Amino acid sequence: MAERVLVVDDERPIAEILRYNLEKAGFSVSLAFDGEEALAKAEQERPDLVILDIMLPSVDGYAVCQKLRTRSDVPILMLTAKDQEHDKVAGLDLGADDYVTKPFSPRELVARVRALLRRAQGTLARDRAGAVLAFGSLVIDTGRYRVTRDGRPVELTSLEFQLLKYLASNPGQVYSREKLLEDVWGYEFFGDSRTVDVTVRRLREKLEEDPGQPRYIQTKRGVGYYFSPSSG
Repeated sequence: MAERVLVVDDERPIAEILRYNLEKAGFSVSLAFDGEEALAKAEQERPDLVILDIMLPSVDGYAVCQKLRTRSDVPILMLTAKDQEHDKVAGLDLGADDYVTKPFSPRELVARVRALLRRAQGTLARDRAGAVLAFGSLVIDTGRYRVTRDGRPVELTSLEFQLLKYLASNPGQVYSREKLLEDVWGYEFFGDSRTVDVTVRRLREKLEEDPGQPRYIQTKRGVGYYFSPSSG
């Protein structure tokens, strides 16, 4: 059965271009042209991935992203004509998995869709026989897809969980942003390292008592990130 992609863009020519390229790549595609329609179709159709434009009538892409994220961990790829750092980071902060800026390469967009779907669909299969990683008060149960700190659950998105598990599975090992994009996001050729930085910041805000002085996810200046095994 073809994987289902919901494309949300009020510019119909762009939406049709996206549909053409995605269907050519083997995906089943439905379209929505405003925020309210997007939320309704996401609820009814349960897509495997959402491509979401920021500038939408009725309900903008930021609000749609935020509402979708409260309902599910469906991968969200933000699509925007805006090229400013603030606009990209805002979408990632609301729980989007990545972004593509217009004008976009259809080849790049399809590659990112495939990578996000591979990661999302492989999560449960990999984690069913997973281990429990314990670091003091922080416990990462990879089999149950659950994180607790001081006995209290920590609510993470699918992407945040995968990044945490990847780092914590090899404590002390420093990974570059490019390596994390390749292994966690699944991007071999595309990807913006700022996506990694924003996801790490979101993780720290959820895990740390003081995100400005992190105990778990550490930065190796000029290199990348690592998980500190002595924390907790």
